[in-house]
Amino acid sequence: MEDPMYSLQDVIRCDLCETPVPPKHCDICHIHLCEACEGKHLSDESKDHYIVPFKLRGITPKCTKHSTEVCTQLCTTCNIPVCPLCVDSSQHEEDELEDILTWFEYKRKLMQEDLQNLEKSIYPRYQEAATNIPVQRADVNKRSQKLTTALDKQGEALHTEIDTIIQGMKSQIDDMDAQHIEAIDQQEVAINRTIPEITQIILDLKRLLDTSDVCLVSEYTSRTEEFRDFPAWFHVTLPTFTPQEINREQIHQQIGSWSEPAITFLLDEPRILTDIQTEYRDLYSVSCLSDSELWTCGDNILRLYNLQGELLRSIRTKSGNWPEDIAVTRSGDLVYTDYFDSSINLVSGTQIQTLITLRGWRPYYLCSTSSGDLLVIMKSDDRKQTKVVRYSGSTEKQSIQWDDQGKPLYTSGGMNYLSENRNLDICVADHAACAVVVVSAAGKLRFRYTGPPSTPRESFRPYGITTDSQGNILTSDSINHCIHIIDQDGLFLRFLHNCGLQHPWGLCVDSRDNLFVAERDRCKVKKLQYYK
Repeated sequence: MEDPMYSLQDVIRCDLCETPVPPKHCDICHIHLCEACEGKHLSDESKDHYIVPFKLRGITPKCTKHSTEVCTQLCTTCNIPVCPLCVDSSQHEEDELEDILTWFEYKRKLMQEDLQNLEKSIYPRYQEAATNIPVQRADVNKRSQKLTTALDKQGEALHTEIDTIIQGMKSQIDDMDAQHIEAIDQQEVAINRTIPEITQIILDLKRLLDTSDVCLVSEYTSRTEEFRDFPAWFHVTLPTFTPQEINREQIHQQIGSWSEPAITFLLDEPRILTDIQTEYRDLYSVSCLSDSELWTCGDNILRLYNLQGELLRSIRTKSGNWPEDIAVTRSGDLVYTDYFDSSINLVSGTQIQTLITLRGWRPYYLCSTSSGDLLVIMKSDDRKQTKVVRYSGSTEKQSIQWDDQGKPLYTSGGMNYLSENRNLDICVADHAACAVVVVSAAGKLRFRYTGPPSTPRESFRPYGITTDSQGNILTSDSINHCIHIIDQDGLFLRFLHNCGLQHPWGLCVDSRDNLFVAERDRCKVKKLQYYK
């Protein structure tokens, strides 16, 4: 609808000088005023005036208690408009009062900010969360199916093993029967061969006993002792089977077990528990030595702080170069990479030992694994290739560089922080690719996360990365001053972005899933609680 102030048929004019399109209005006198006439109008002190922008004319309501008065103030304590008579009364003498126009403008600005937040940030997040609900449901069914399949497979393996054992024992019975039958057969042959001899001897003895021929009797030789021992006599102890009592606990142990199920809730707003100011000019990496002590790096001095911000130790790098990254090993030692002299170094106490010196490659970022290995991101000297190498001590055990199609898994430019997840996946924040690249422990590509569905890919630039006890992956998005949380299968869960973070960079979590964030420019370490 056209504003009557600018209508060609009826242009609004100043009531005092006829100047068209006056910008002001006296809400008590109900007259329009130009800039020049505003002071003249206010000079009339015989009555009250209240000047407002023309578009806000009528902003002052009539007082509900004093019908002849106009309310030019708002009692913020009672949250009601009040007129001068109300202000002078004892009812509001201890209340806080605001100019109604000032208050109106403040509230309108607040509403505009709320509208912008709701439209640009909050509502899209709810939409995205609603979109993810079917995905999460499907994911529950998918995981349940995987567990069921794994159980069926284990059950089949156990049944096969039991059937094999039972069949083997049956075969042993058959072997024992065969040996027994063979022994019986041998005995039968011997007996059947001896019986005719004994029969003949019996007949001969009977004839001799009936004769008086001395010569025949004198020739007799006894064979009784020869047959007294039964031929091939044997005794078989038949086997018996004693079934073991079925132990359900042992069966469960043989089948296997799964981790305890847990449903944890991410906080709507993470809580800042600790804010540590470091001595760096730029802060890049942080690594937990314990729940109360943190190693940091941002120049050629490695510094250890406690949660009170006290500097506990500081160690200069062996070469004097800046380390690219740091990590704490399972034994509590500190390792760091030195790009310029192509080395990986171990800090133990006050001593620094060079663990590995590379040729043709330079180490960048690293992490310590649950098995005690080191995973190292390294780039070729010409910076055209990038790979992840696993070391046990100083021995290379694995190299991860290509996917199944022979294409590079990681870009050659930019930064690539990395972390091992609880399922042994290797998670790399590939800054240049605008992606988190996740491969299995065997080096097979599982997925690439390029940001939430509603976020343009080019606006996502991951830097630091870590994982927590739930298997969730956290990666810092320094450009957008936030942290993305995704699950171990790449599903976006939430942003950590409303806790005053500025340029978050390196990340680590302690044993209680508290998150430590290195803010690059502020050179602070923030400790955040993000689970209920």
